[in-house]
Amino acid sequence: MGLFERYLSVWVGFAILIGIGLGVVSPASFVFLASIEYAHVNLIVAVLIWLMIYPMMVQIDFSAIKDVGKKPKGLILTLVINWLIKPFSMAFLGWLFFKVFFANWVDPQSANEYIAGMILLGVAPCTAMVFVWSQLTKGDANYTLVQVSVNNLVMLFAFAPIAGFLLGISNITVPWDTLLISVLLYVLTPLVFGYLTRKHFDASGNQAGLVGFNRRVKPFSIMGLLATVVLLFGFQANTILSEPLAIVLISIPLLILHSAVQKMIN
Repeated sequence: MGLFERYLSVWVGFAILIGIGLGVVSPASFVFLASIEYAHVNLIVAVLIWLMIYPMMVQIDFSAIKDVGKKPKGLILTLVINWLIKPFSMAFLGWLFFKVFFANWVDPQSANEYIAGMILLGVAPCTAMVFVWSQLTKGDANYTLVQVSVNNLVMLFAFAPIAGFLLGISNITVPWDTLLISVLLYVLTPLVFGYLTRKHFDASGNQAGLVGFNRRVKPFSIMGLLATVVLLFGFQANTILSEPLAIVLISIPLLILHSAVQKMIN
């Protein structure tokens, strides 16, 4: 296991602090970077996410999907939690806390924004770092490939409809252009390029070349992850420092859901 994987939480923590620090020191720079967007989708973040996800997508063996029936329990559990439990429970907790419990502390507009953020977080299962987490826990690498492959395919078709539905019933304007462009940029584009890259190596039978290619592009995934964290926290640096209560309030339902899902799995 490499230095990055071993101290993942440390590097992410440093990236958070650096992002906040840069956001305070040079807010104008982050305002400019935030303005580079289309349909509320930041293009700089999109490029960084490509760097982060593309190397992971190259590792996905889509032919492994044919083996999903051999060990169905883990895959079914993943799909149920990712697509049937987490999105709807996140939407419910967002409404419960920000419309009921915290209603006196949060204005209606901010409450809707927080709920929307929780819904989008709940509907978007993480795929980029699943391989790292699997390695950290000494999981089955091949089965991890199967789960990531299936979830990526489901995400292509399920993310926008579920997010749109939950935002709609929460009386939040559904930004369909943003949802669809996000799926296109953040999921479909790196998925297609990753598939084509792997297909090239598989067609030539050059598995050693594939291993070497994955080793060479791995640092870009690490840089993409850390740069994304720096950028996102730089965008919100002043908000984080000026509204610490909001950060605490948002973290409460997130921690509750995380603990509940973890207990259910265990």
